[in-house]
Amino acid sequence: MSIDPISRVRRFNRTVTSEVGALDTSFLGRGRPLGTARVLNAIGHGQSDVAAIREYLGLDSGLMSRLLRGLEDEGLIETVSHPEDARRRVARLTRAGRFEFQAYEALSNTQAEAFLARHSRPEELLRAMDLVASALGRSHIVLEETDPRRDDARYCLGEYYAELARRFEQGFDVSLSRDPEAVDMIRPRGAFLVATSDGLPIGCVGLKGTGGEVAEIKRLWVAPSARGLGLARRLMKAAEDIARDLSITRLRLDTNSALPEAQQLYRSTGWKEIERFNDDPYPDTFFEKLL
Repeated sequence: MSIDPISRVRRFNRTVTSEVGALDTSFLGRGRPLGTARVLNAIGHGQSDVAAIREYLGLDSGLMSRLLRGLEDEGLIETVSHPEDARRRVARLTRAGRFEFQAYEALSNTQAEAFLARHSRPEELLRAMDLVASALGRSHIVLEETDPRRDDARYCLGEYYAELARRFEQGFDVSLSRDPEAVDMIRPRGAFLVATSDGLPIGCVGLKGTGGEVAEIKRLWVAPSARGLGLARRLMKAAEDIARDLSITRLRLDTNSALPEAQQLYRSTGWKEIERFNDDPYPDTFFEKLL
């Protein structure tokens, strides 16, 4: 006997809908349905532009208006005109709204802890959740230029170094690599990009420049849960676009034969193999691309 894929997806949908309380009229026991709680959550996490919140949650204008009106009637939010564009509206929490937001945060954390406690292999469960969330939230993955010393960037770099240590036969010691902290990947010389999925970092890439016309692509990494979604290509394209903006005309990169998927990506996107151009002990394959 085999169970068809559609039935498995629908089972998953029913289970998640039931477990998270999506159909409850009082989500997490706070007296409001999930939709209203989600709007409050978005505002509490710093999203204020009403149009942006509506797009983020996938709501139509009518429903969004009703949800906002209900939160206003409860005294949890207030909406005002955008200071730079009167046609746009922004929402912010009141004191009562901040209290409700914190209550939802505490209850949601408790619910998440309970989910994990019910499984004998919580890390395996988390990996499956990450995979599903990245795949279903593919259209909401955001690329942001950031300082490579920020926490989200350092997380990505740490995961990148750890993966190299696992995959390289001789291991990987970041102190032997060039520019391990990526501090040269900051404008006006270069840049560092982090990809996030609903606020969680899932990928990165660095552009290491010298102020001249030649620069290097460094530290390309995508979380295992987000692979196969075209994210590496998006990161590379974004880095190349920034390079053009900085008047860089020639890009180089190095890699190792233990990363065949990376080499395949470079060859399929116009990179040409060249001779070694540095003394880094880890790479054994070198590429160049003219912009």
